[in-house]
Amino acid sequence: MVSHDKIETCLKQDKSVQHVHVSGDGYHYELLVVSDEFKGMRPVKRQQWVYAKLNQYITSGDLHALTMKSFTKAEWESSRE
Repeated sequence: MVSHDKIETCLKQDKSVQHVHVSGDGYHYELLVVSDEFKGMRPVKRQQWVYAKLNQYITSGDLHALTMKSFTKAEWESSRE
């Protein structure tokens, strides 16, 4: 099991990530990730990008159930209106 803080820190190491929110019970995690790296990416490519960042936790088995929402900064701002 990996902590919420470790997941958040791992993703925020990429300077393009503007916002991360991690929730979950230690077995199933929900992520909200905002990054302009997602511009022009389809949803599957966005997921692959996030999975690549979290690969160390996935391959170790510490992170195995994950759902996510991914937005560019503009998408995130318009969804909050």
